[in-house]
Amino acid sequence: MNRAIFASVAALVLFVWPDAALAYVGPGAGISLIGALVGLVVAVFAALGVVLSWPIRKMLKRSKAAKQAAASADMVSPSSDAGAPEVSEKAQSDR
Repeated sequence: MNRAIFASVAALVLFVWPDAALAYVGPGAGISLIGALVGLVVAVFAALGVVLSWPIRKMLKRSKAAKQAAASADMVSPSSDAGAPEVSEKAQSDR
């Protein structure tokens, strides 16, 4: 049991221990990597913004449509002949 624990700890220390990478990342590759990461972060936040704002926009659109329907219902008077079929046929024949 002690050997297994010792081997696990030794392997963990060897894998985690920092060492020189001996690699060079040029300025072009670094800027490309930064640009890709910024683009990814912006895309994620934009998607979250759309998903979270969708119900709010829908609610505002329904509220606006209800207000417009109420306003148009108030504008029509009961004595108006706008809904009479004769008026609409006459208006079409005049064209």
